[in-house]
Amino acid sequence: MNLLKATGTIGGLTMVSRVLGFARDMIAARLLGASHANDAFNLAFLLPNIFRRLFAEGAFSAGFVPLFSRRLASGGMEEAQRFSNEILAVFMPALLLVTAVFVIFMPGVLMLVVPEYADTPGKLPLATELSRWTFPYLLFISLVALLSGVLNSLTRFAVAAFAPALLNLALIVALLLAPEQNNSQTVRFMAVAVLVGGLAQFAFCWFAVRRAGVKLRFGRPRLTPAVRELVILILPATAAAGLYQLSQLFYAYFSSRLGEGALTMLSYADRLNQLPLSIIGTALGVAILPAISQAIARNEEAEAADVQARAFDLSMLLTLPATLALMVAAFPIIGALYRGGEYSLEAAQTTANILAILVTGLPAYVLVKVLTPAFYARKDVKTPVYIAMSILALSIPANFLLIPLIGIYSLATVTSAGAWINFVLLFAILYRRGHFRMPAWLVSRVARQLLAALAMAAALFGLRTLLADWFLGNVLERAIGLALLVGIGGLTYFGVAFLIGGVDREALASLRRRRAPAE
Repeated sequence: MNLLKATGTIGGLTMVSRVLGFARDMIAARLLGASHANDAFNLAFLLPNIFRRLFAEGAFSAGFVPLFSRRLASGGMEEAQRFSNEILAVFMPALLLVTAVFVIFMPGVLMLVVPEYADTPGKLPLATELSRWTFPYLLFISLVALLSGVLNSLTRFAVAAFAPALLNLALIVALLLAPEQNNSQTVRFMAVAVLVGGLAQFAFCWFAVRRAGVKLRFGRPRLTPAVRELVILILPATAAAGLYQLSQLFYAYFSSRLGEGALTMLSYADRLNQLPLSIIGTALGVAILPAISQAIARNEEAEAADVQARAFDLSMLLTLPATLALMVAAFPIIGALYRGGEYSLEAAQTTANILAILVTGLPAYVLVKVLTPAFYARKDVKTPVYIAMSILALSIPANFLLIPLIGIYSLATVTSAGAWINFVLLFAILYRRGHFRMPAWLVSRVARQLLAALAMAAALFGLRTLLADWFLGNVLERAIGLALLVGIGGLTYFGVAFLIGGVDREALASLRRRRAPAE
């Protein structure tokens, strides 16, 4: 597998989805501002995504892909297809049950999660209504995760990477069709669009799996040996991951105590933080899991470690400049994207401050995505989750202590610190077990990348100071200023990195050689 090509495919198509997501947020920010209606929608969108990460993107995906890959290697497509159908037959009714329970008892759930919403007239009923529309999204997106696992195991990364763009397209259409000057109706349109987008993603991936030659069907649930193997592998970690997902509920709980618009500002800042995480970290994690799993199945530990080291190198090459750029240029970026209409200058400044704090943990977030496949490929899904549980146990009291001191910024501070603790513990365990060492070339390369990123940050700081008035000007001035920041920052970083050896020149040369015949 070509790691650079696979990561580029996943990252590039993920970028398409993220750009559409920013377009969605830009329209929503200008129409809704940091209002209680926008808070209600962001909460309604958060809830199914919390359970999606629990059921679909956590221990389940980490357990499913290695088991599917192993059956594909040993028994061919027929055996892998049988395994997928047995899992699907059990997965589907479990998701239906969870969805039904939450839709029925949604008022009680929200009273536990965001009791302060009851203090704002109409906010809690609106959040309840929206959540009942959005929660069934969990059913479709969890099935998409299973289908994506099949496609990724077959190294067909494009469809799964592009699928989330369909959700953003549905939301953009809803925003454009929604009635003007009626925030409650606008967010109702958005809630229905979430459900439509989930169905579209499911249909898109289902047909892609069929075209790949895997014929899935919804059969009668049975506790077969394959199902038991997966359950034994993931159930303890899934139960433990449930505690980790509580951190996201606490995120909503704490934000509800911080006043109107708090959840909206936190969500918009996190969207930018999630951009490099999804394009770099998630893309690398998805790309290397099958490769590491297959190397370990062949007892080639050195090959598995080499894949991990190359992923570490590539992740830092792209993440370090993103981190420093988002820190230095937080306000110009937030202002260019969101300020305008109902989204005030004060809300934009607060959102920018949250972003600057959040991204201090970005390298750690990405490296966690790079390191966890080393555990998953060895059928150890418990260790990463137990570490996350421990961090949660510390983060809840930390937020209670910090909110009176730094208010809304406490959530970003605790989240960033927790990411670094997570990375250090994962790395230490892999090192102690002998599964991963940082070779000398990797240490040297990352140090050079950091120097190049610092040079870029200095250039951005000077440019931001020089163009300060532009970032407070009209939309065109802000857009031009942001374009100059991005362009000059990118040229500075990659130019310096190339000159001082922060880039793998051999990989670039080989990539050019492979492209040469087509040119």
